[in-house]
Amino acid sequence: MSATGLLVGIAAALLAAVVSFLVGRANKSAVAVLSEDDGPRLLEAAGIEADERRRQAELAAREAAHQIRAAVSAELDARRADLDRADHDLEARAAALARREQDLAAEHEALARDSEQLAARQAEAEVATRAAAMQAAAATARLESIAGLSAAEARLQLEIELRDDARRSVAGDVRRIEDEARTEADRRSRLIVAAAVQRHAGEYANLATVSVVQLPSDDMKGRIIGREGRNIRALEQATGVDIIIDDTPEAVVISCFNPVRREIARLALTRLCADGRIHPSRIEEVVEQAAQDIDQQCKDAGEQALFDLGLPGLAGELVMLLGRLKFRTSNAQNLLQHSIEVGFLAGAMAGELGIPVRLARRAGLLHDIGKAVDQKAEGSHAQVGALMARRFDEDPAVCRAIEAHHGDIAPAHALDHLVDAANVLSGQRPGARRELLESYVQRLTDLEKIATSFAGVERAFAIQAGREVRVLVENAKVSDDEARVLSRDIARRVEAELSYPGQVRVAVIRETRATDYAK
Repeated sequence: MSATGLLVGIAAALLAAVVSFLVGRANKSAVAVLSEDDGPRLLEAAGIEADERRRQAELAAREAAHQIRAAVSAELDARRADLDRADHDLEARAAALARREQDLAAEHEALARDSEQLAARQAEAEVATRAAAMQAAAATARLESIAGLSAAEARLQLEIELRDDARRSVAGDVRRIEDEARTEADRRSRLIVAAAVQRHAGEYANLATVSVVQLPSDDMKGRIIGREGRNIRALEQATGVDIIIDDTPEAVVISCFNPVRREIARLALTRLCADGRIHPSRIEEVVEQAAQDIDQQCKDAGEQALFDLGLPGLAGELVMLLGRLKFRTSNAQNLLQHSIEVGFLAGAMAGELGIPVRLARRAGLLHDIGKAVDQKAEGSHAQVGALMARRFDEDPAVCRAIEAHHGDIAPAHALDHLVDAANVLSGQRPGARRELLESYVQRLTDLEKIATSFAGVERAFAIQAGREVRVLVENAKVSDDEARVLSRDIARRVEAELSYPGQVRVAVIRETRATDYAK
């Protein structure tokens, strides 16, 4: 008997027992309650009802048993299906494993064949290698017997000869390339510089640190001094200058390192002398008017410089600073004229090189703008000028050219080199700057002293106003390659120890002298 049948039988028996118990209990209760007269009739009715309930209980039990049997059957069918699938999967895996074993066996056979072939080839290669080694040894022996050198000696000699040949060939190529590049660069630079210089010629004014005011008469000196010196003290305090009144007839000297303050004082004193009313309150009023007039002159000068160079508008503060350069000098060169000339030169060279001309002119015009700031910021005038230009949103290329024109930062663009070259050109033109004779002679002496301090140098001569130093070296102590190194070392030392305008060319001359006698 199956498990399903057993479960169904157990369920039916339980249901029958429950139904019998319930029916019997009901009958007993009914019999106990009813009277004797109604007994037969009630017993019959109870029997009928009991039979009906029994039939219903049996039907319910059969239905429950049927449902249990169906559920168990479905579960058994599902389990049989799972087992069938598992058997099918196992069969498929077994087939796959069998195929894999066959493939591995085939691969093993192929590897065995390849190993045999590789071993055969290795044996052939070893035989060929031994034969080649024997042939090489025989050839080496024949070469050694013919040349009279061992293999190591021959190899060393060959390496030395090849290295010397390569060095000579490379040195010649390097010298040729350097000469060609130097010739071409010199030719182009001369053309560009000459074209730029010829297109602009500036005028220079030699300004000193003092200004002289002519007086209508010597009596005016007493009025300028005032009672107990109150007028002259008020004038010096209002302008920040020193007023020197000496025995010079009909003249007063104004001394101040700041040319703007000196010009304000000169203008104010001239107006006071013309007006004749000189007292402290009037002095303050005239000095204030003179300061306003000078500011207006600075603005006009800056705008005129922009107009001359054909540049677009500049920030008002930069225009004012640019105009202040009109009253400043550097090595006796007027800075505003110098800036305008640098702008023209940079623009001319930029046009030759295909760089935007207006951008180069703007950078050249503003390159010394930091010299007009009057100690308002720390750093060199190139750094201060670049800071001011960035503050007023100037082009980054212009700001970098300003900062790089004295080497504060490394040049990174052709415009940086152009502004630097234009600055040097403007400062080195004849008459542009004055130099004391003593410092000039000392600089030439220092140049020759530095050059002769190197070993192997016979004589040195500073020529072309200190722009070139020619160094004669001893032929036996300095070779051609060492001469190139020597020129570079002398140039680096001159850069480190001397101050000079422009650049200094170091030319090392090494000559070979051959002497013989005719007898």
